[in-house]
Amino acid sequence: MTLPPPPADLLRDAALFLDFDGTLVELEAHPEAVAVDARLAALIARLTQALDGRVAIVSGRPVNGIRALFGDPPFAISGSHGLEVVWPDGRETRAERPAALDRIVASMKAFATATPGVLVEEKPLGAALHYRAVPAAEQAAHALATRLAADAALHLQTGKMMVEVRVPGADKGTALAALMDSPALAGRRPVFLGDDDTDEPAMVAARALGGAGVLIGAPRPTAALWRLAGVADTLNWLDAATESLAA
Repeated sequence: MTLPPPPADLLRDAALFLDFDGTLVELEAHPEAVAVDARLAALIARLTQALDGRVAIVSGRPVNGIRALFGDPPFAISGSHGLEVVWPDGRETRAERPAALDRIVASMKAFATATPGVLVEEKPLGAALHYRAVPAAEQAAHALATRLAADAALHLQTGKMMVEVRVPGADKGTALAALMDSPALAGRRPVFLGDDDTDEPAMVAARALGGAGVLIGAPRPTAALWRLAGVADTLNWLDAATESLAA
């Protein structure tokens, strides 16, 4: 089914939840290559003001990674696929890091050393193998991550050209639902923008709470109601939505 672009007034009386990589910034071979430019920083600041603070970044990146990119921003952040949360009132919650992750990181680094082009991303509550630079390593990377997750009773998380082993018990959908229970967001209509399979739980949660999702990128099966073609279209739409809020 072809999804239409979202209307410019979609954010009126809404709470806005934004994925980061592939939604607000283009995907890079290594997460550390990504930066927040002046346009994006100013856009998110305007949105946060126009929505009276009802903005949250919901990312697979750690909370501190998002903080560093935006310079300790005033909006809520869910990191590590819902396992870390900075609430609208400034409170922070985080799951406990299992000791098994140290062994998992060591195994992943050994694999990356033997497979040039594969990168290991260490996170507070998980570890990921990125194989964007060497697509032929996909099968081996998934096999290793699947074994490591099973051995440690941790969650296997797939994504675009990456596979991650992380603490179970949360996802972007549970993060969105929990944030919507906070006094700052309760009673609003959630709108979630995301591009990856990892964003689908948040699309489903947004619809269940009377809101909707916006898929970023190529058409695919999704719970979203609208679609934007890519990062550039997303930023342009957010600009227009901000202007609509001020009208």
